[in-house]
Amino acid sequence: MNRTTQAIGQSNAFLDVLERASRAAALDRPVLVIGERGTGKELVAERLHRLSPRWDQPLVIMNCAALPETLIEAELFGHEAGAFTGATKARVGRFEEADGGTLFLDELGTLSMGAQERLLRAVEYGEITRIGSSRPLRVDVRIVAATNEHLPAKVERHQFRADLLDRLSFEVVTLPPLRARPGDVMVLADHFGRRMAAEMGRDTWAGFGRDAIDALVDYQWPGNVRELRNVVERAVYRWEQPGAIENIEFDPFHSPYQPASVAHHSEPTANVSAAGASAPAAEPDCSGDFKTRIARFECELLEKALAESRFNQRATAEALGLSYDQLRHALKRHGLISAGSSESVA
Repeated sequence: MNRTTQAIGQSNAFLDVLERASRAAALDRPVLVIGERGTGKELVAERLHRLSPRWDQPLVIMNCAALPETLIEAELFGHEAGAFTGATKARVGRFEEADGGTLFLDELGTLSMGAQERLLRAVEYGEITRIGSSRPLRVDVRIVAATNEHLPAKVERHQFRADLLDRLSFEVVTLPPLRARPGDVMVLADHFGRRMAAEMGRDTWAGFGRDAIDALVDYQWPGNVRELRNVVERAVYRWEQPGAIENIEFDPFHSPYQPASVAHHSEPTANVSAAGASAPAAEPDCSGDFKTRIARFECELLEKALAESRFNQRATAEALGLSYDQLRHALKRHGLISAGSSESVA
Protein backbone atom coordinates (compact mmCIF):
# COMPACT_ATOMS: atom_id res chain seq x y z
CA MET A 1 0.00 0.00 0.00
CA ASN A 2 1.63 3.24 -1.11
CA ARG A 3 1.00 6.30 1.04
CA THR A 4 0.95 9.92 -0.08
CA THR A 5 0.62 11.08 3.54
CA GLN A 6 3.01 10.14 6.33
CA ALA A 7 2.78 10.48 10.08
CA ILE A 8 4.51 13.87 10.45
CA GLY A 9 4.98 15.90 13.60
CA GLN A 10 7.40 16.90 16.32
CA SER A 11 5.17 17.87 19.25
CA ASN A 12 5.47 15.84 22.44
CA ALA A 13 1.78 14.84 22.32
CA PHE A 14 2.19 13.42 18.83
CA LEU A 15 5.51 11.68 19.49
CA ASP A 16 4.15 10.08 22.67
CA VAL A 17 1.28 8.56 20.68
CA LEU A 18 3.63 7.20 18.02
CA GLU A 19 5.82 5.68 20.72
CA ARG A 20 2.81 4.04 22.34
CA ALA A 21 1.65 2.61 19.03
CA SER A 22 5.15 1.37 18.21
CA ARG A 23 5.42 -0.50 21.51
CA ALA A 24 2.00 -2.09 21.03
CA ALA A 25 2.85 -3.15 17.47
CA ALA A 26 5.14 -5.96 18.58
CA LEU A 27 2.43 -7.64 20.68
CA ASP A 28 -0.12 -9.85 18.94
CA ARG A 29 -3.06 -8.22 20.74
CA PRO A 30 -6.00 -6.06 19.63
CA VAL A 31 -5.52 -2.29 19.67
CA LEU A 32 -8.22 0.37 19.71
CA VAL A 33 -7.35 3.70 18.08
CA ILE A 34 -9.44 6.69 19.22
CA GLY A 35 -9.43 10.10 17.59
CA GLU A 36 -11.43 12.87 15.97
CA ARG A 37 -11.99 12.89 12.22
CA GLY A 38 -8.86 13.76 10.29
CA THR A 39 -6.38 12.91 13.06
CA GLY A 40 -4.77 10.00 11.19
CA LYS A 41 -6.30 6.87 12.71
CA GLU A 42 -5.68 4.83 9.55
CA LEU A 43 -2.03 5.90 9.47
CA VAL A 44 -1.57 4.67 13.04
CA ALA A 45 -3.26 1.38 12.12
CA GLU A 46 -0.82 0.95 9.24
CA ARG A 47 2.07 1.72 11.59
CA LEU A 48 0.84 -0.96 14.00
CA HIS A 49 0.81 -3.46 11.13
CA ARG A 50 4.14 -2.51 9.51
CA LEU A 51 6.03 -2.71 12.83
CA SER A 52 4.44 -6.02 13.82
CA PRO A 53 5.66 -9.57 13.06
CA ARG A 54 2.78 -9.69 10.53
CA TRP A 55 4.28 -6.90 8.41
CA ASP A 56 4.68 -9.14 5.33
CA GLN A 57 1.09 -10.43 5.50
CA PRO A 58 -2.12 -8.66 4.32
CA LEU A 59 -3.40 -5.47 5.90
CA VAL A 60 -7.13 -5.47 5.12
CA ILE A 61 -9.16 -2.32 5.73
CA MET A 62 -12.91 -2.17 6.22
CA ASN A 63 -14.95 0.96 6.91
CA CYS A 64 -17.87 -0.29 8.98
CA ALA A 65 -19.88 2.87 8.26
CA ALA A 66 -19.62 2.54 4.48
CA LEU A 67 -21.96 -0.44 4.18
CA PRO A 68 -25.62 -0.90 5.06
CA GLU A 69 -26.25 -2.96 8.17
CA THR A 70 -27.63 -5.87 6.12
CA LEU A 71 -24.32 -6.32 4.27
CA ILE A 72 -21.78 -5.77 7.04
CA GLU A 73 -21.82 -9.36 8.32
CA ALA A 74 -21.50 -10.76 4.79
CA GLU A 75 -18.58 -8.39 4.16
CA LEU A 76 -16.83 -9.40 7.38
CA PHE A 77 -17.43 -13.13 7.37
CA GLY A 78 -18.23 -13.96 3.74
CA HIS A 79 -21.16 -16.01 2.46
CA GLU A 80 -22.00 -19.19 0.61
CA ALA A 81 -23.76 -19.32 -2.74
CA GLY A 82 -27.51 -18.94 -2.28
CA ALA A 83 -27.18 -17.63 1.29
CA PHE A 84 -29.43 -14.68 0.40
CA THR A 85 -30.97 -13.03 -2.64
CA GLY A 86 -28.21 -12.03 -5.07
CA ALA A 87 -25.58 -14.34 -3.59
CA THR A 88 -24.97 -16.27 -6.80
CA LYS A 89 -21.57 -17.59 -5.73
CA ALA A 90 -19.54 -18.03 -2.58
CA ARG A 91 -17.42 -15.10 -1.41
CA VAL A 92 -14.68 -14.88 1.20
CA GLY A 93 -15.02 -12.16 3.82
CA ARG A 94 -12.52 -9.68 5.19
CA PHE A 95 -11.47 -12.04 7.97
CA GLU A 96 -10.41 -14.70 5.49
CA GLU A 97 -8.66 -12.09 3.33
CA ALA A 98 -6.70 -10.92 6.37
CA ASP A 99 -5.77 -14.45 7.54
CA GLY A 100 -2.20 -14.26 8.87
CA GLY A 101 -2.23 -10.47 8.83
CA THR A 102 -4.14 -7.51 10.26
CA LEU A 103 -7.77 -6.48 9.90
CA PHE A 104 -8.40 -2.76 10.43
CA LEU A 105 -12.02 -1.99 11.33
CA ASP A 106 -12.65 1.74 10.92
CA GLU A 107 -15.75 3.38 12.44
CA LEU A 108 -16.16 0.41 14.80
CA GLY A 109 -18.93 2.15 16.77
CA THR A 110 -21.35 1.84 13.83
CA LEU A 111 -21.46 -1.98 13.93
CA SER A 112 -24.88 -3.49 14.68
CA MET A 113 -25.33 -5.55 17.83
CA GLY A 114 -25.67 -8.71 15.72
CA ALA A 115 -22.37 -8.05 13.94
CA GLN A 116 -20.75 -7.26 17.29
CA GLU A 117 -21.81 -10.64 18.65
CA ARG A 118 -20.26 -12.51 15.72
CA LEU A 119 -17.15 -10.31 15.86
CA LEU A 120 -16.78 -11.18 19.54
CA ARG A 121 -16.64 -14.89 18.73
CA ALA A 122 -14.09 -14.30 16.00
CA VAL A 123 -11.86 -12.30 18.36
CA GLU A 124 -12.33 -14.70 21.27
CA TYR A 125 -11.94 -18.05 19.53
CA GLY A 126 -10.41 -17.24 16.14
CA GLU A 127 -13.39 -18.80 14.38
CA ILE A 128 -15.80 -17.41 11.80
CA THR A 129 -18.73 -18.90 9.95
CA ARG A 130 -19.76 -17.75 6.51
CA ILE A 131 -23.38 -16.73 6.15
CA GLY A 132 -25.32 -19.73 4.88
CA SER A 133 -22.77 -22.22 6.21
CA SER A 134 -22.72 -24.35 9.34
CA ARG A 135 -18.99 -25.09 9.14
CA PRO A 136 -16.73 -22.78 11.20
CA LEU A 137 -13.40 -21.67 9.76
CA ARG A 138 -10.23 -20.99 11.73
CA VAL A 139 -8.57 -17.63 11.05
CA ASP A 140 -5.44 -16.02 12.44
CA VAL A 141 -6.14 -12.29 12.38
CA ARG A 142 -4.99 -9.39 14.50
CA ILE A 143 -7.69 -6.75 15.03
CA VAL A 144 -6.98 -3.04 15.00
CA ALA A 145 -10.15 -0.97 15.36
CA ALA A 146 -10.77 2.76 15.25
CA THR A 147 -13.58 5.11 16.22
CA ASN A 148 -14.25 8.75 16.99
CA GLU A 149 -16.88 7.82 19.57
CA HIS A 150 -16.60 7.23 23.32
CA LEU A 151 -17.37 3.52 23.39
CA PRO A 152 -17.74 3.18 27.20
CA ALA A 153 -20.64 5.66 26.95
CA LYS A 154 -22.19 3.54 24.19
CA VAL A 155 -21.87 0.51 26.47
CA GLU A 156 -23.82 2.36 29.17
CA ARG A 157 -26.52 3.16 26.60
CA HIS A 158 -26.62 -0.55 25.58
CA GLN A 159 -25.45 0.35 22.07
CA PHE A 160 -22.14 -1.52 22.26
CA ARG A 161 -21.26 -4.85 23.83
CA ALA A 162 -19.19 -4.51 26.99
CA ASP A 163 -17.53 -7.91 26.48
CA LEU A 164 -16.45 -6.96 22.94
CA LEU A 165 -15.02 -3.66 24.17
CA ASP A 166 -13.07 -5.57 26.83
CA ARG A 167 -11.57 -7.86 24.16
CA LEU A 168 -10.60 -5.05 21.79
CA SER A 169 -9.15 -2.59 24.31
CA PHE A 170 -5.98 -4.42 25.34
CA GLU A 171 -4.27 -1.18 24.34
CA VAL A 172 -6.01 2.10 23.57
CA VAL A 173 -4.16 4.73 21.53
CA THR A 174 -5.85 8.14 21.65
CA LEU A 175 -4.69 10.57 18.99
CA PRO A 176 -4.39 14.25 19.94
CA PRO A 177 -6.34 16.73 17.79
CA LEU A 178 -4.32 19.23 15.79
CA ARG A 179 -5.32 22.07 18.12
CA ALA A 180 -3.37 20.22 20.85
CA ARG A 181 -0.31 20.11 18.55
CA PRO A 182 0.28 23.80 17.73
CA GLY A 183 3.96 23.22 17.06
CA ASP A 184 3.09 20.76 14.28
CA VAL A 185 0.81 23.04 12.27
CA MET A 186 3.54 24.75 10.25
CA VAL A 187 5.59 21.53 9.96
CA LEU A 188 2.60 19.87 8.31
CA ALA A 189 1.68 22.97 6.31
CA ASP A 190 5.19 23.20 4.87
CA HIS A 191 5.11 19.49 3.96
CA PHE A 192 1.74 19.74 2.21
CA GLY A 193 2.72 23.01 0.54
CA ARG A 194 5.98 21.65 -0.88
CA ARG A 195 4.23 18.54 -2.14
CA MET A 196 1.47 20.53 -3.84
CA ALA A 197 3.96 22.94 -5.41
CA ALA A 198 5.93 20.00 -6.80
CA GLU A 199 2.73 18.41 -8.10
CA MET A 200 1.97 21.64 -9.97
CA GLY A 201 5.46 21.68 -11.48
CA ARG A 202 6.71 24.74 -9.62
CA ASP A 203 10.48 24.96 -9.38
CA THR A 204 10.68 26.79 -6.05
CA TRP A 205 8.80 26.81 -2.77
CA ALA A 206 8.74 30.21 -1.05
CA GLY A 207 6.65 29.10 1.92
CA PHE A 208 4.06 31.23 3.70
CA GLY A 209 4.07 34.91 4.59
CA ARG A 210 3.77 36.21 8.13
CA ASP A 211 0.03 36.87 7.93
CA ALA A 212 -0.65 33.43 6.47
CA ILE A 213 1.43 31.78 9.20
CA ASP A 214 -0.46 33.65 11.90
CA ALA A 215 -3.78 32.63 10.39
CA LEU A 216 -2.77 28.96 10.14
CA VAL A 217 -1.45 28.81 13.70
CA ASP A 218 -4.40 30.65 15.26
CA TYR A 219 -7.10 28.54 13.56
CA GLN A 220 -8.64 25.74 15.67
CA TRP A 221 -8.79 23.06 12.90
CA PRO A 222 -12.05 21.20 13.60
CA GLY A 223 -11.18 18.89 10.66
CA ASN A 224 -7.64 18.36 11.97
CA VAL A 225 -4.82 17.25 9.63
CA ARG A 226 -7.17 16.39 6.76
CA GLU A 227 -8.63 19.92 6.84
CA LEU A 228 -5.14 21.45 7.09
CA ARG A 229 -4.03 19.55 4.00
CA ASN A 230 -7.04 20.78 2.03
CA VAL A 231 -6.55 24.40 3.14
CA VAL A 232 -2.83 24.40 2.31
CA GLU A 233 -3.18 22.66 -1.05
CA ARG A 234 -5.99 25.03 -2.03
CA ALA A 235 -3.88 28.04 -1.03
CA VAL A 236 -0.91 26.81 -3.10
CA TYR A 237 -2.94 26.14 -6.22
CA ARG A 238 -4.74 29.49 -6.04
CA TRP A 239 -1.59 31.57 -5.37
CA GLU A 240 -0.24 32.67 -8.75
CA GLN A 241 2.10 35.46 -7.64
CA PRO A 242 5.83 35.06 -7.00
CA GLY A 243 6.99 34.85 -3.41
CA ALA A 244 5.46 33.55 -0.21
CA ILE A 245 1.75 32.71 0.03
CA GLU A 246 -0.22 35.39 1.85
CA ASN A 247 -3.85 34.39 1.31
CA ILE A 248 -5.46 31.57 3.31
CA GLU A 249 -9.10 30.59 2.89
CA PHE A 250 -10.49 28.23 5.50
CA ASP A 251 -14.07 27.99 4.21
CA PRO A 252 -14.23 27.16 0.48
CA PHE A 253 -18.02 27.58 0.54
CA HIS A 254 -17.89 31.23 1.60
CA SER A 255 -19.10 33.45 -1.23
CA PRO A 256 -21.13 36.65 -1.60
CA TYR A 257 -22.97 34.89 -4.44
CA GLN A 258 -24.44 32.00 -2.48
CA PRO A 259 -27.92 30.96 -3.65
CA ALA A 260 -30.70 32.88 -1.92
CA SER A 261 -31.97 29.75 -0.13
CA VAL A 262 -28.50 29.05 1.28
CA ALA A 263 -28.02 32.65 2.37
CA HIS A 264 -31.44 32.60 4.03
CA HIS A 265 -30.67 29.47 6.04
CA SER A 266 -27.24 30.75 7.02
CA GLU A 267 -28.52 34.02 8.43
CA PRO A 268 -27.72 34.20 12.15
CA THR A 269 -30.68 33.59 14.41
CA ALA A 270 -28.79 34.35 17.60
CA ASN A 271 -26.24 36.81 18.87
CA VAL A 272 -22.70 35.42 18.47
CA SER A 273 -19.90 36.36 20.83
CA ALA A 274 -16.20 36.53 19.97
CA ALA A 275 -15.79 33.07 21.49
CA GLY A 276 -18.25 31.63 19.01
CA ALA A 277 -21.00 30.91 21.57
CA SER A 278 -24.57 31.71 20.68
CA ALA A 279 -27.26 33.17 22.86
CA PRO A 280 -30.97 33.78 22.32
CA ALA A 281 -31.77 36.95 20.44
CA ALA A 282 -32.62 39.82 22.79
CA GLU A 283 -33.99 43.31 22.52
CA PRO A 284 -31.26 45.91 21.95
CA ASP A 285 -30.00 47.61 25.10
CA CYS A 286 -30.95 51.29 24.84
CA SER A 287 -29.67 52.37 28.23
CA GLY A 288 -26.90 54.92 28.67
CA ASP A 289 -26.03 58.16 26.93
CA PHE A 290 -25.33 58.64 23.21
CA LYS A 291 -21.62 57.76 23.38
CA THR A 292 -22.27 54.64 25.46
CA ARG A 293 -24.90 53.40 23.02
CA ILE A 294 -22.63 54.06 20.02
CA ALA A 295 -19.74 52.20 21.68
CA ARG A 296 -22.01 49.25 22.51
CA PHE A 297 -23.29 49.09 18.94
CA GLU A 298 -19.75 49.25 17.53
CA CYS A 299 -18.62 46.43 19.81
CA GLU A 300 -21.56 44.23 18.79
CA LEU A 301 -20.89 45.00 15.12
CA LEU A 302 -17.24 43.96 15.48
CA GLU A 303 -18.16 40.73 17.31
CA LYS A 304 -20.69 39.79 14.61
CA ALA A 305 -18.29 40.58 11.76
CA LEU A 306 -15.51 38.55 13.39
CA ALA A 307 -17.79 35.55 13.81
CA GLU A 308 -19.00 35.74 10.21
CA SER A 309 -15.37 35.87 9.01
CA ARG A 310 -14.38 32.90 11.22
CA PHE A 311 -12.29 35.27 13.37
CA ASN A 312 -9.91 36.06 10.53
CA GLN A 313 -9.07 39.70 11.13
CA ARG A 314 -8.02 40.51 7.57
CA ALA A 315 -11.26 39.10 6.20
CA THR A 316 -13.18 41.03 8.87
CA ALA A 317 -11.43 44.29 7.96
CA GLU A 318 -12.25 43.77 4.29
CA ALA A 319 -15.90 42.99 5.08
CA LEU A 320 -16.22 46.19 7.14
CA GLY A 321 -14.35 48.37 4.66
CA LEU A 322 -11.54 49.07 7.12
CA SER A 323 -7.81 48.75 6.86
CA TYR A 324 -6.16 46.04 8.93
CA ASP A 325 -4.65 48.63 11.29
CA GLN A 326 -8.01 50.39 11.73
CA LEU A 327 -9.68 47.11 12.66
CA ARG A 328 -6.91 46.22 15.11
CA HIS A 329 -7.25 49.60 16.78
CA ALA A 330 -11.01 49.17 17.11
CA LEU A 331 -10.66 45.66 18.55
CA LYS A 332 -8.17 46.86 21.16
CA ARG A 333 -10.38 49.82 22.03
CA HIS A 334 -13.28 47.51 22.85
CA GLY A 335 -11.17 44.90 24.64
CA LEU A 336 -11.73 42.26 21.97
CA ILE A 337 -8.01 41.62 21.49
CA SER A 338 -4.95 41.91 23.64
CA ALA A 339 -2.13 44.23 22.62
CA GLY A 340 0.22 41.33 21.87
CA SER A 341 -2.06 39.12 19.84
CA SER A 342 -2.26 38.87 16.07
CA GLU A 343 -4.39 37.85 13.09
CA SER A 344 -7.40 36.33 14.90
CA VAL A 345 -9.17 36.29 18.21
CA ALA A 346 -10.79 33.25 19.70
